[in-house]
Amino acid sequence: MEKMESIVKYDSKPVLKDPILIEALPGLGNVGKISGDFIADTLKATKFATIISMHFPPAAIPDKDCVFHMACNELWYAKAPNGQDIVFLRGDYQGSTPEGQFVLAQDVMEIMMSYGVSRVITLGGLGLGKMLENEPRVFGVMSRIELRDELEPLGVQFNPGEPQAGVVGAAGALIGLAKLNGIDSFCLMGETPGFFADHKGAKKVIDILAKMFSIEEMDTAEIDENIKSIDELTGQVDAASRTNEEDLSYIG
Repeated sequence: MEKMESIVKYDSKPVLKDPILIEALPGLGNVGKISGDFIADTLKATKFATIISMHFPPAAIPDKDCVFHMACNELWYAKAPNGQDIVFLRGDYQGSTPEGQFVLAQDVMEIMMSYGVSRVITLGGLGLGKMLENEPRVFGVMSRIELRDELEPLGVQFNPGEPQAGVVGAAGALIGLAKLNGIDSFCLMGETPGFFADHKGAKKVIDILAKMFSIEEMDTAEIDENIKSIDELTGQVDAASRTNEEDLSYIG
């Protein structure tokens, strides 16, 4: 790979064995960010690097105490109950252009290859553009067909040729670059309307990751409360739709 363009500030340089990279950045319904952040927090992940790039907004964002941080991505590490070392790519931003997303993915892969990354998993939402009538499903794409036998028993579904537009942004660039370097990779996509932060779609991705890494104890109370709000919203939309249909039946 070419020389990195990003500025990387290390808090520490952990010793990791064959780590798996999980990308958890914003996207459709924030499904990837919500699910990845939840697993990272459940495993009590520790931040070890900050990535600053010209491809992020040139902004200094203040917190509740007016202490600012630059727009960035971060790398966090944790050990799963099954003994697997995991690195999480976290943050509130993706690259602001397709070129920026690719460059950032290159830089992240450069860092991870120095740690001997063994697999790359990206997370995202599969946008339907409408409210879901049934429970959201999780679909996948993979770097080689043999991974299907591992993923299907966990609940991942595969729909030939889907998503038609491909996996875009950091999620697509990272699995693509991983495959280019001979590293197994796949993307997990929870179905989502795509209109709001979708904890319901994220919960389905969380369930699959929990099974993958043998995570048995999870506090999902906050996510479940958000899911309740989504169900209430769906009910209101359905009720409004039925009312409109009844009103139209009297016209003419």
